[in-house]
Amino acid sequence: MNILESVKMAVQTLVANKMRTSLTMLGIIIGNAATIATIGIGEGAQKYISGQIESLGTNVLFVSPGSREARRLPGGTPQTLVVADAEAIAAQVPNIQGVSPELNGSETVRYQNKNFSALIFGTTPDFVKVRNFEVAEGRFISDMDVQRQNQVVALGADLATALFGNANPIGQKVRIKNVSLEVIGVMKPKGTSFGTNYDETALLPITTMANQIAGTRSPYGIPVSFIYIAAPSVSTMSVTKFQIENLLRLRHQIVDEDDFTVRSQKDLLTTFNAITGALTLLLAAVASISLLVGGIGITNIMLVAVTERTKEIGLRKAIGASQQDILIQFIIESALLAITGGLVGTGVAVGGIILIASFTPFQAGVSGGAVLLATSFSGATGLFFGIFPAKQAAKLDPIIALRGS
Repeated sequence: MNILESVKMAVQTLVANKMRTSLTMLGIIIGNAATIATIGIGEGAQKYISGQIESLGTNVLFVSPGSREARRLPGGTPQTLVVADAEAIAAQVPNIQGVSPELNGSETVRYQNKNFSALIFGTTPDFVKVRNFEVAEGRFISDMDVQRQNQVVALGADLATALFGNANPIGQKVRIKNVSLEVIGVMKPKGTSFGTNYDETALLPITTMANQIAGTRSPYGIPVSFIYIAAPSVSTMSVTKFQIENLLRLRHQIVDEDDFTVRSQKDLLTTFNAITGALTLLLAAVASISLLVGGIGITNIMLVAVTERTKEIGLRKAIGASQQDILIQFIIESALLAITGGLVGTGVAVGGIILIASFTPFQAGVSGGAVLLATSFSGATGLFFGIFPAKQAAKLDPIIALRGS
């Protein structure tokens, strides 16, 4: 018997028992769909995180306060980062494109009878260059604003709309705490990054923020939440990072443990990709257990089929079918169950990923490799779990089979 004839007979047998065939495939469908969907969502999460990190700016290094337990030489300077650190980086680290210290907080911004809770960023003119922001109307903070502690503010797009509607906010006055600030600019929409909606922010001169809004100042200068540095290029980021670390260690007179951390976009991306990759692998492994359950279901159903079809097997052997013909027949039926279930599961997974992408920020993505892997695995499952019942059928003695019918 040729393979084509065996496939035709297998299809006819499976179609003749629609309910049993459908229930047998269900485990494979669920397992295949869950595996592909898990991998697809994991890849979508990685793309989303990559986009979030890239939105921080181009070739950006950022310095954050680290351990406050670091020991210093006698007379050592600050346990936190200060504006003077940012100024030293700008002056002493060669070829950097810009340095933007930030002092962040959360306050209510008021205009007439309207109030809006917003993130307040005290920063410097280099912010727009380093963080890849653009001004839509008016202007941004200038060096003179920082030096004179001018009471000026640039608003995020959504914050400007919430307070002023369609009116032009430039030149108007808003209040933060008891400080009246003149709106000098409105930023272009930036979106959300790592939970921070930059379109709902107010950007002030860092000196104004520290001295008039936050009221934070130390003997060493104005403390900052972060320092962002634009490196010359991706290829020079490692060198620039090394130079910044050495400079800050000298300034802070560090003995052993640093009281700051310098990270790059690549560091963040590597960390997040490792986390999401491990979670995706774990969930995919759990989901693939459904394929194992589906394979056991195939074994069970095919064993039942062998019992029900002893007369058919006996007749076929009596008219000349070999053990190999019977073996191939049952293996083909098992493989068809698994492959069909795999294809249906793939369709379900694709639809699920697209649906999830329409309601979440994750990008829809169906990996061809994931589809091939899951479908191949489901087909292999059918072959593996179909071998035992196929061998049982092939071993049936035709006389005993006919007598048992």
